[in-house]
Amino acid sequence: MKASYVGILLNQSMYRGIPKGRTQTEVLAFYEEGARLYGLKPCYIRLADLRPGHKTVLAYVKTCGVYRRVRVPTPRVIHNRALLFSSRSKKKLNLLAKKYIVFNRWNRYSKPYIHSLLWADPNLRSHLAQTMSGTVENLRQMMKKNHALFIKPDSGSIGVGIMRLARMGNGFKLSYAVLENGRKRWRHTFFTKSLPAHLSKKLRTRSFHIQEELPLLTYRGNPFDLRVTVQKGATGEWQVTGMAGKVAPTGKFLSNVGQGGKVYRLHILLAEYPDLQADVVESEVKTFALRVVRRLEASLPGLADVGLDIGLNRQGVPLFIECNGRDQRYAYREAQMPKEWKATYSNPMGYARYLLDRGKKKP
Repeated sequence: MKASYVGILLNQSMYRGIPKGRTQTEVLAFYEEGARLYGLKPCYIRLADLRPGHKTVLAYVKTCGVYRRVRVPTPRVIHNRALLFSSRSKKKLNLLAKKYIVFNRWNRYSKPYIHSLLWADPNLRSHLAQTMSGTVENLRQMMKKNHALFIKPDSGSIGVGIMRLARMGNGFKLSYAVLENGRKRWRHTFFTKSLPAHLSKKLRTRSFHIQEELPLLTYRGNPFDLRVTVQKGATGEWQVTGMAGKVAPTGKFLSNVGQGGKVYRLHILLAEYPDLQADVVESEVKTFALRVVRRLEASLPGLADVGLDIGLNRQGVPLFIECNGRDQRYAYREAQMPKEWKATYSNPMGYARYLLDRGKKKP
């Protein structure tokens, strides 16, 4: 029986790198392996090549060990792995979704919007950081009530642009990263009353939000959080594929791997806390993660594959940090968790199979 095609929608830069095997963080071989489990064949496509109503599309397909660009039947199910930013792209995806099934249709949601969706659930509020829009007035208000704050861009990834403001004696310390000669450098500004001019300017010229610093557990003195991958699979139900801890570098506050964070398995990180049982904490994190995605799913159409950043407090209670609409998955490679790493690719293929089969059963 001939395998059905499943579309993997990629960014232009990643798409162009396919013939030379330069697909950045994506491991296409894992899609191939996962798709075979479900009688599917991946084809890699760009948004620019998709036309609503067209029966075929140009796509890269692996044939005899080589990726070739060929015309194939437009797949009925498409997994969006592209980071798209324009309203034009969003409009086109919505048009395509009327003809085809596109899951994780849109994966760029502002952090304040995600926070607002979760805050609407009273049962989740105790797991969320106090958050306000990034105005000078709100910043001054939150400085009076909190020892430390994060000032975050409303949209961004791998921690770029995040600043930390902490009380230091009678004043404050602002920490942030800058690029100098192509290298990232950390700078620190100390002040007492007047906000640094460059901070006030940032708040006026770009959209930020302000959050209280959550009381995260530490590993060897450095804060850590968990990347928790939550996906729909072959049953059509949400499941936690895996979780790995990300530890901030010494003296820093960002745990992102792209910012120098180190990755460890949960039981290693909890070894410093003998009163916390790793299996119990893991179970509670899974339950919390599933509650979060089900709440988000009610408002985000096509949601099926996310990476949640979840912290833990001293009692082992999960604390929500953020939701990543395109989980980069390589945390499991860094943590030497190959089973979970491969599963992050095979589960979406299983979900594609589920969607195809469900479509066949419709009258």
